[in-house]
Amino acid sequence: QVQLVESGGGLVQAGGSLRLSCAASGRTFSSSAMGWFRQAPGKEREFVAAISQSGGRTYYADSVKGRFTISRDNAKNTVYLQMNILKPEDTAVYYCAAGLRASQGVIAGIASWGQGTQVTVSS
Repeated sequence: QVQLVESGGGLVQAGGSLRLSCAASGRTFSSSAMGWFRQAPGKEREFVAAISQSGGRTYYADSVKGRFTISRDNAKNTVYLQMNILKPEDTAVYYCAAGLRASQGVIAGIASWGQGTQVTVSS
């Protein structure tokens, strides 16, 4: 199965930007829907964004719509999350995931999770 490794997290000031990367290995990457979730301390893991196999469709949580952009480069086996106009409430551990199908608010049939990368946004 596809294996995922996130990178790009860090500490930024409110209003700043970060670009997260999720490098995948395995032949199934190009046929997998991909997405990002996040989990803040004391809160449930929540959906952030998802992208279809070909990259033709994207989905976003209302809380990040207009600020975050998910994309993928199948030639590089990598999915990205460009995060702009970051807010303190975006602080969380961000995880990428690979599944069967992307839709609004969910990735069906998640088969793989990354280890997570910390994003901290200061006020």
